[in-house]
Amino acid sequence: MAITSSAKKAYRQSLRRKVFNDARKDALRAALKAARSAKQGDTAALAAAYKAIDKAQKRGIIKKNTAARRKAKVARMLA
Repeated sequence: MAITSSAKKAYRQSLRRKVFNDARKDALRAALKAARSAKQGDTAALAAAYKAIDKAQKRGIIKKNTAARRKAKVARMLA
């Protein structure tokens, strides 16, 4: 367990960030699952998946190349 006050604060911050990161990961998974079950040419599902991927990448949940790869995969599925 953290001893110094700054370490305790950093621990609290990490717990707070984990909640947001977990929510963002869940949103990403849900959007990708919806895209997989969507029909060809469904632009709403494509836009939702792109939005979730971009937000996850912006927050640092996934890396830039991972985001690009997933967007390309979704585009191939729904194009």
